[in-house]
Amino acid sequence: MRRILRSLMLGMKSLLLHKLRSGLTVLGIVFGVAAVISMLAVGEGSSRKAQRQFAELGATNIIYRSVKPSDDALSSGGGRRSVLNYGLKYDDFDRLLATVPTLKKALPIREIRKQIRYLSRSLDGRVVGTTQDYADFNRLDIDKGRFLTASDNARYENFAVLAAETAKTLFPYEDPIGESVKLGSDYYTVIGVTKERAQSAGIGGSLSAQDFNKDVYIPLNTCKLRFGERLVDARAGSFSIEETQLSQITLQVHTIEQVRPSAPIIEAAVTRWHPKKDVTMVVPYDLLMQAQATARQFSIILGTIASISLLVGGIGIMNIMLATVTERTREIGIRRALGAKQRDITIQFLIETIVLSGVGGVLGVCIGIGIPEILRYFATDQEPVVTGKSVLMAFGISVGIGILFGLYPAQRAAKMDPIEALRHE
Repeated sequence: MRRILRSLMLGMKSLLLHKLRSGLTVLGIVFGVAAVISMLAVGEGSSRKAQRQFAELGATNIIYRSVKPSDDALSSGGGRRSVLNYGLKYDDFDRLLATVPTLKKALPIREIRKQIRYLSRSLDGRVVGTTQDYADFNRLDIDKGRFLTASDNARYENFAVLAAETAKTLFPYEDPIGESVKLGSDYYTVIGVTKERAQSAGIGGSLSAQDFNKDVYIPLNTCKLRFGERLVDARAGSFSIEETQLSQITLQVHTIEQVRPSAPIIEAAVTRWHPKKDVTMVVPYDLLMQAQATARQFSIILGTIASISLLVGGIGIMNIMLATVTERTREIGIRRALGAKQRDITIQFLIETIVLSGVGGVLGVCIGIGIPEILRYFATDQEPVVTGKSVLMAFGISVGIGILFGLYPAQRAAKMDPIEALRHE
């Protein structure tokens, strides 16, 4: 231990004699470590954001959505008046309940774009006809009042629950509970307000991103009675009618292990009744697994790219140490003549490289932790996450590179012939 401490003191003294050279050598390690940590933080943040969005859809859920057929020839009636009948039916919902043994819950949903009014204030939002399970399925928390109940649905009540932004827009000063909002030609009594909720993930053409903050939730039976199944679209020169019973059916099984075995049964129970391919199935669990696999690959690629800069820093350390060995040839000869062993010389030069890489690693860690914070401040859409694993890995690699690239110069110094070294000018 005494020899190591003495070698450490000698190494520090030698490095401080050439401050600029040592500082420039350390910079390669600093930038390498900072690059590794910051790039892995960006990758980890993107991965967690995607996984969180998929997880919000429910790992034990299987979602079926109605999809409007792209071929207008599917419309019946022809001419300027047409009726396009597509999407999920109440019969599909009943069939799923009867044929899928692993189901825990099933949630029918009908979505309609409507103007929501209160006195002179209005908001273009989404009217969602659903049941009491909607809040649980979509992780909605109640801020005021209550959510819909099975009794509200059974009694066809004209009750409404407002989402957070809907409530703020229509009732900026008043308490909305007990007030009435107008949807279409009917009035609905507000019984609750939900808290703000983050937007859900959009998954290609299968499931668009959903903003839950501009919704109004009403009982499904009430929605069916008040709005019917047909939506009329009257524009200049055309008049069309779309007929849809349900916009979405969300199915929940008991455990994650039941998701994949249940998916083919659910698909068979629905798709055979929809030859027009006007429905699509989304399995969030499979998407979550894909997101995790993609995240691992992304992190490996980013880490590899960033590690190249660490490798360059290690080459710089070797280059400087080789030059240092040449400069200190006579010193090495004197130490050997006074009784220093090859091991002592090796340890001395290895300690110097470890000090260089260690200091660079510590500074790189500090900068690497700071860069994600700067990104988070200036780029609000970014959520970089620095993990302890990435910090330890980057610092460990920096020290390892110092040892690896310092070993050859150290051994070269130790194997010098003492007599030849003393003759060196």
